[in-house]
Amino acid sequence: MTLRSPVRLLLAALLLLGASLPLLTWSPNRLLTGQGIGLSSLLTPWAAWLLLPALPLLAGPWLPERRPLQQLQLLSAAILSAGLLALIGQEAQLRSGGEDSLVRVSFGGGFWLLQLACWLQLSEQLRVLAGNVASRAAVVAAALLPHGWLLASGKLDALSLLKEYGNHSDAFDQALLQHLQLVVFSLLPALCIGTALGMLAFRHRRFRALLFPLLNVVQTIPSIALFGLLIGPLAWLGKQLPGWGIAGVGMAPALLALTLYSLLPMARGTLAGLAQVPPPVRDAARGIGLSPWQIFWRVELPLALPVFLGGLRVTAVQAVGLAEVAALIGAGGFGAIMFQGLSSSALDLVLLGVVPVVALAVSVDTAFKILISCLSRGQHD
Repeated sequence: MTLRSPVRLLLAALLLLGASLPLLTWSPNRLLTGQGIGLSSLLTPWAAWLLLPALPLLAGPWLPERRPLQQLQLLSAAILSAGLLALIGQEAQLRSGGEDSLVRVSFGGGFWLLQLACWLQLSEQLRVLAGNVASRAAVVAAALLPHGWLLASGKLDALSLLKEYGNHSDAFDQALLQHLQLVVFSLLPALCIGTALGMLAFRHRRFRALLFPLLNVVQTIPSIALFGLLIGPLAWLGKQLPGWGIAGVGMAPALLALTLYSLLPMARGTLAGLAQVPPPVRDAARGIGLSPWQIFWRVELPLALPVFLGGLRVTAVQAVGLAEVAALIGAGGFGAIMFQGLSSSALDLVLLGVVPVVALAVSVDTAFKILISCLSRGQHD
């Protein structure tokens, strides 16, 4: 047989590796190390049906590059992902010992690897099948519907991760609000300042030569170190301006640090967007008597917008991730839940603070990709 896709071969190997590792872990309470339970121990007659969607994925590296077969592999990856989650939920209900039990049933390393293999397979098939970003996002949303139904119907409530959510639901809601505040209120000033800096860098070469080395230095400072460096100056400023809500810890240094980190991708995105506007277009705009500001708003900005939004996409995703670390200086967010879990050696509590951040970052990235794709298609039309 002829190997037709090395990428799918690697994904098939990842699938086999995940199947050889524990699919879930069982422990008598949240603090003790769990006992791994492999897929072979869970192959009940119902669970054996999961082998059917796995077969096209394992045979995928040798299958012909035909559209029906590609669609079959895409559907198989979505079914296998949802089926694994349903199997884990069912096993958790059987092994948890009831709502008041201290027993914890958690996702094992094999589950995460199998899910990763499924979603990488789905992504690979979407790439091969082509289509615009919006249609790909619609397929991903459809693949996620069974996961959402399992979650909403309570089929997964016996899992340790959901138990941790039930015990910390108020803290979770507060962390979500604080995390969104950190992201939004750091992006707004970064959007204004970074855009202005990018415009100045485009107009003046000398300013550009000074700006980007400085922003590169800021970007290379570790986030924890930058948070620490800002504590002293902001604490002093808070004493000088009482009643302004400025302090060495909390939101103020976190927002300032996140804004500083956001300046480089915003400035570079603005510069790249303006630089790719064809010079003849500017010359034509000047020829009909437009002022520099009119040229910017009517000509440069519309043409540079997709590239500019690409810089904003990088900035937003970066801010979502870095906001996690801001909990170290009392800014809250999902980082507070993550660090609480680390301090108490509760892995599922750590995941409760990490999984929403990953989901939020992927959602933000996908939303910007759809917007950029729509704008680019509109310009070409």
